[in-house]
Formats: sequence, structure tokens, C-alpha cells
Amino acid sequence: MVDRKVSLFDKGRATRAFAVLLLAAGITATTNLGLHAWAGSCADVDVVVARGTQESGYLGSIVGDPLYDTLRQALPVSASRYRVNYTADLLDPASLSRGTQDLTEHVIQQSVDCPDQRFILVGYSQGAVVVHGVLGTGIVTTLPGIYPLPGDLEWKVVAVLLFGDPLRVIGGSVPGQFAEPTADYCAGGDPVCGGGIDPTQHSNYGWAMWPAAWFAASRV
Repeated sequence: MVDRKVSLFDKGRATRAFAVLLLAAGITATTNLGLHAWAGSCADVDVVVARGTQESGYLGSIVGDPLYDTLRQALPVSASRYRVNYTADLLDPASLSRGTQDLTEHVIQQSVDCPDQRFILVGYSQGAVVVHGVLGTGIVTTLPGIYPLPGDLEWKVVAVLLFGDPLRVIGGSVPGQFAEPTADYCAGGDPVCGGGIDPTQHSNYGWAMWPAAWFAASRV
């Protein structure tokens, strides 16, 4: 069960993480194509992606779309994809809450419709914080309106892939039960995840697609 006790220290760390996200908002792309999801019925693995702040593309042009294409080549099982339905806009105070709610509700519904299906959760930039919230990372659950995944469904998450994760700056990490299936990538120079001081590197994650795909494939 997630411990919802809030300390002033946790609030301060959450505030700092949000400030880093504001930096990310000025770095990521500013268009959203609003495409429709591919239809899929009970694939072995569902790749659920929370895109970055105002990131273009369906799953996200910087990480989600190229990663899913790579995963389809690497995974030894069938895969479907789902785009977390949230504004991905830091000017919307409910953005993170809506993201965690939609992602959690999607996993719950898919678990009813496709009981044998497993999940790969992917988050880039603000989307990484959404994934943290769903996994129950304490720093994020101190924020209002966060919807963690029910404990009885945690075992269905076979891999977690995070990119440009703002919580790395303040030492935030996933809860212990998710430590082994999680890979967290930070480009050299990316200030959002604490990799350096070059803002252009926040969109430089092409190098991580195959390492992330092979990691996920090893967990399926």
C-alpha cells in the first residue's frame, strides 16, 4: 500500500521536480498531431506511453514512436500500443493527475478485457513523472490527484522505460518492487534529468531505442 503521509521535505522535493519540468516544457516540441490509436485485440504485451510536454507525434516523436517501432522488432511476442490521454501541458495544473488516472484506468480495463496481457510502461520527460505516479513513487504521490496502480496489478508490469526523467535530479527512484524491471535513460548534457547543461540534449534519445528495446525484450 502506498504511504500517503506527506512531509515538508517531500513537498519541497516535489516542488523542485516540478520546476525542472517547467524547464522541460520549454525544450520539448510544441505540436500534437492528435492521431488515432492502432486497433489491437489482446496482444501479449501492451506498450503504454506517456509522452513529454507538448511533444508531437502519436506516442511521441522523440521517444514513443521510434521506441515502439524498435520494440516491435525486438520483442519475441505480439505487441499493441496505447497513448496516455492527458494534456502533457505544465500550464494545466491537472495534467499529471489526468495522466496517472488515464494510465491506471487503461491497465485496469485491459486487465479485465485481456487477462493474460502484460504491460511495458514508457515515460519521457513529464511522461516519466506520470509513470512514476502510477508506480507509486513517493515524491509524486505527494502531489494532488495522483492515481497509483492497484497493488494486485503491479505484477503485470514487466518493464518500465524512462527517458529524460526529471526525478533523477532530486534522486527520485521507482518503488523497490519496480527497481529490477526499470531502465532509466538520461542523455549526456540533458539538464532535465541531471545529465549536464545542454538543453538540446533533452531531445537526443535516438541512441537509447535499441538498448531500451532489448532490455524490455529480456523482461518479457
